[in-house]
Amino acid sequence: MLGNDLHLDLTAAGSRRAALIGALREAVRDGRLAPGTRLPPYRSLAADLGIARNTVADAYTELVAEGWLTARQGSGTRVAEGVAEAWLTARRDRPGTGTADARTLRADAPAAVTYDLVQGKPDPGAFPRGAWLASARQALTRAPHEALGVGDPRGRIELRRALSAYLARVRGVRTGPERIVVCSGTAHALRLLARVVRTGTWAVEAYGLPFHRGLLAEAGVGTPPVPVDDEGARVGEIPAGAGAVLLTPAHQFPTGGPLHPERRAGVLEWARRSGGIVVEDDYDGEFRYDRRPVGAVQGLDPERTVFLGSVSKSLSPALRIGWMCLPTALVDGVVAAKGEREPYASAVEQLTLADFLDSGAYDRHVRRMRQRHRQRRDRLVTALSERVPSVRVTGIAAGLHAVLELPAGTETAALAAAARHGVAVEGLASYRHPDAPGPTHPDGLVVGYATPPERLYGAALDALCSALAEAVGPRG
Repeated sequence: MLGNDLHLDLTAAGSRRAALIGALREAVRDGRLAPGTRLPPYRSLAADLGIARNTVADAYTELVAEGWLTARQGSGTRVAEGVAEAWLTARRDRPGTGTADARTLRADAPAAVTYDLVQGKPDPGAFPRGAWLASARQALTRAPHEALGVGDPRGRIELRRALSAYLARVRGVRTGPERIVVCSGTAHALRLLARVVRTGTWAVEAYGLPFHRGLLAEAGVGTPPVPVDDEGARVGEIPAGAGAVLLTPAHQFPTGGPLHPERRAGVLEWARRSGGIVVEDDYDGEFRYDRRPVGAVQGLDPERTVFLGSVSKSLSPALRIGWMCLPTALVDGVVAAKGEREPYASAVEQLTLADFLDSGAYDRHVRRMRQRHRQRRDRLVTALSERVPSVRVTGIAAGLHAVLELPAGTETAALAAAARHGVAVEGLASYRHPDAPGPTHPDGLVVGYATPPERLYGAALDALCSALAEAVGPRG
């Protein structure tokens, strides 16, 4: 009597057999039953629907004869390959049908994306499945029984210990497990901090993620901009009255480049003088190519800095694991804001990441991805220099994206041309704070080079170069 669940509406007028045949046809037509889907056995479906077994058998037999289904000994009854596509083609070609079902819209949508060059998204195919699985097995084998019960809101102690050691070694962070709180990523961390760092104003970089500004605004926090240039945020111009400042010191997002050493010292002096907090988003801190490692600002003054990190770029955003290295005075408040029950980061994945860090698998993965990203960046720079030399490439010493500076007044045209060529990419203007003072950065595109699978990357570069040549001309 066991089989796959299948929802069918048999309320149509007529016999139960006719209603079942009609319902199965409609399920194939609208894509709910995809080609190759195995249908439940006669007795199982008959019991679920409250109809006779012979009624189901007769309906299956008729649909097999019509070509909607196939039936083979040992393989059961399945939806025939190609039947839904053939029906949709015939319907689209029939004059006056005006079909617009979900499958047709997906196939014919004018905004279809062939090449994803949006920043901030690693290639899902690069996830180290084998090494992660090995760490998951090891972690579950060693985990105490209590690890699978109600969790500590600070996160698993195994992960906090591993992070403390790793961040000290790689990023120069000075912290201990007792001052680390695990969260689901940077956005989650900012939401918690906005409830704990009780100030009405956080200064933010004049170029940054609108999403981060938006979630702070939702928490009732004002976000006046700090001007940005080639040396990072101009911290001497932090607006008066700000109680915190959100920075990306390792690689200013999205314009690129680390925060200048004098400005690193300057923002900490601001924090000591004003009593404010520096919130350091370690964006792309692990992916550097043409420069020596830049340590975290947090290491210079751990009691005035909150250090934020995650695995969303280095491993996968699907893991939903991030962390905060907090000043001692903020730990209890953040833990209280987070709540006693941990609703975000899975304890099993925390344990797995702890083993991944301790075993050295994370280091090996980052080194491998660093080499891959550098090669992709170099291919992007070479392709642009050969085909669209009027476009200047900046912000490429680190990270997973580049900024393409365009001739004045061409950003909108470049975005439109990219869309026509099936390329998803973003304009630099979309990251500019609406209240940012001038002068602003020139027109540009923010191009992520991590996402496309290897087999599509060459074609993605070709489409991007074609779009830019069309929008700005090969020589500008």
